[in-house]
Amino acid sequence: MQQAAESAADGYPPLESIKRPTVDTSAAAYYLNRRPQTLRIWACTEQRAPIRPIRINGRLAWRVADLRRLVGLDAKAAE
Repeated sequence: MQQAAESAADGYPPLESIKRPTVDTSAAAYYLNRRPQTLRIWACTEQRAPIRPIRINGRLAWRVADLRRLVGLDAKAAE
């Protein structure tokens, strides 16, 4: 409950409630507790990035399913 209140205060809904297939870089950075520039570096380099974005008209889009897997929300759903 605490996380939901914090998310709403920051302007981002909880990751569990997102129905869209992708989010932008700033939202993905928020959910991963990283700076947006870190995610941009992941997109530009071939080094060990935990997730990769897709590009839509030159913009980065991060799959919500990948974000959920990375933060461990899919493991909760499987239990």
